[in-house]
Amino acid sequence: MTSFDIDKIEKTVEELAEPVVENLGFELVAVEFVEEEGEWYLRIYIDKAGGVDLDDCTNVSRILNEKIDEVDPIEQSYYFEVSSPGLDRPIKKEKDFIKYSGSKVRVILNKQIDGKEIFEGILIGLTNDEVIIKIKNIDKKLKRKDIKSVRLNDF
Repeated sequence: MTSFDIDKIEKTVEELAEPVVENLGFELVAVEFVEEEGEWYLRIYIDKAGGVDLDDCTNVSRILNEKIDEVDPIEQSYYFEVSSPGLDRPIKKEKDFIKYSGSKVRVILNKQIDGKEIFEGILIGLTNDEVIIKIKNIDKKLKRKDIKSVRLNDF
């Protein structure tokens, strides 16, 4: 169990990064602070019309790294990455749930529901506390508090 608030770190970094990223002509898609194999990663996903390339990610990384270091919202060591959202784009913001309604998604949960931690279906919509996906013509409502991630998926 971690002794810090991951949601608070992500929100702080997002508030710091969004105006910087937008000023550089990009969309801030998502901020993730995750642990993988004992190492922490701060990932910033950016996009723009026509997509982003390595130079875009490098430039945004350089500028954001300085800003994040000034504020220093993360106590433990971590790797910092800026990348394209890719084909399995994370869906976090309300506008993304609207934009990608009707798309295939994979929902990964924090705990098992109905014996499963992963659901794949068609994104139907979002309420204040639920994500709704269609699985085999049945609407499945998943509580947002139980969701670890929602990503585009071509299952």
